[in-house]
Amino acid sequence: MSHIHFVGGEKGGVGKSVVARLLAQRFVDRSVPFAAVDGDASSGALVRYYGDFTQAVELGATDSADQIMDRALGAERSVLVDLPAQSARSLWGWLSGANVFEFAREMGIGLSFWHVSDGGFASVSEIERALKLFEAKVQHIVVKNHGRSKDFSQFEQSEAKRLLAALSGRIVELPELEASTMYAIDRYGSSFWAAINRSDGETALKPLDRQRVRMWLERCYVALDALDVAL
Repeated sequence: MSHIHFVGGEKGGVGKSVVARLLAQRFVDRSVPFAAVDGDASSGALVRYYGDFTQAVELGATDSADQIMDRALGAERSVLVDLPAQSARSLWGWLSGANVFEFAREMGIGLSFWHVSDGGFASVSEIERALKLFEAKVQHIVVKNHGRSKDFSQFEQSEAKRLLAALSGRIVELPELEASTMYAIDRYGSSFWAAINRSDGETALKPLDRQRVRMWLERCYVALDALDVAL
């Protein structure tokens, strides 16, 4: 059945679009049918890096946001949605305005929310708010992004973690990719596939940087495979 993955991080700068790109690359590498929806006009990461699979939407416009569900209904596939920062209320307005939760259940479409975090106070607080807002209406996955922080002690001691456990949510640890390597990928506008496989031309990464990306993807996929969620 189809499954919609909302990738969010209410606090900006937590690496949300990196997670969206990672999931997109995993779908490509695993030959999982998917469609991507880019709601983050400020970065447009999925449009830029995975344009063949992606269309842009405006969450604040109902007709535009409806394309998220349309893509899930069009075929049995995963639908990946990259959300802008501070979008939980807009997303909730769309989901509740047409009772998308009930409609998705009737259509056999799963809903997951990926909460990307840097472990800071603002990020953890936003996760708590989102968990209270969406409750058990979606499957929750908290992403500890070690590319943004090494310290997640605030989350470990938080009400957000308690709520996550009560909702049978999952936690995944996203390993760090060397900052200079990630910068080069972004500078050249490369998908993760292109970063690994493009070996000539001005936009090619250095051989060891390509190796770092390959190893990083492998570690990320191991972590995602251990989640036991619909991917």
